Amino acid sequence: MKAITVVDPGPLATLQDLGRPGFAHLGVPGSGGADLSSLTLANRLVGNDESAAVIEATLGRLHIRARGDLLVAVTGARAVVRIDGSPVGGDAANRLRDGSELTVDTPTWGCRNYLAVRGGIDVDPVLGSRSTDTLSGLGPDPLIADVELPVGHAADAWPPVFSAPVADGEPGVVTLEVADGPRRGHVREPRDLMRGVWEVDVDSNRVGVRLDRPVDADDPLVLHRSDVGDLASEGMPHGAVQIPPSGRPVIFLADHPVTGGYPVVAVLTSDAIDRAAQLVAGRQVRFRTR
Repeated sequence: MKAITVVDPGPLATLQDLGRPGFAHLGVPGSGGADLSSLTLANRLVGNDESAAVIEATLGRLHIRARGDLLVAVTGARAVVRIDGSPVGGDAANRLRDGSELTVDTPTWGCRNYLAVRGGIDVDPVLGSRSTDTLSGLGPDPLIADVELPVGHAADAWPPVFSAPVADGEPGVVTLEVADGPRRGHVREPRDLMRGVWEVDVDSNRVGVRLDRPVDADDPLVLHRSDVGDLASEGMPHGAVQIPPSGRPVIFLADHPVTGGYPVVAVLTSDAIDRAAQLVAGRQVRFRTR
């Protein structure tokens, strides 16, 4: 049997696929890869169906060992990938021989890497998905050292290319495109979201990216109106920009709750959601209406 043995999961490593759409009415979050563009690219590079389960590593330091000869690809955050200590190309398929070890360094840009193996990771699905949902606890547990992950048989035809370099991440302020949200009328000035820059708070995760103004900024927070009543809880879209009473926005990522009671003043585009998933604490962002 082919398998991957986790030697060290790093700060956080989980299994992810395209998630559990269609269960929000039962209170089940969508979950799935936080950066779906990088997840599906990794699968395409090894000839998998785009929905195959992969490893999502947060802030690098992932270390695995091959059982049997494997074809793997690592995408996402800019990080050095090594096989048996030697650097190899990222965003490319690489052969991992039986007993060889692969490591992912701490990223120099971005937050999350995706490791796909030809055939996909074949753990038991829950509600049709192999994703770890860090909010509800559905799906497999976060990875720990010495766990062995069976490799399945979900591969398609061999891919036409084995390398697909992508542009490096933005070196400065990251721009996130948004559409207007449905509750703009519940804040004093919705355009305050677009003013100046915001800074990613350390208390961010797969549920959401929390933002605050930089300490030296004089741009306003997004404050609630005092002359409108509280909202009843309502459905929350993926990529919603919700405004708590503090006036500091929260961007909802893959493991976000299905409902919420604070105003949603904007919703990220699909590309912007993937970029938001690569934000780390201290990174500055600005919003732009598409």
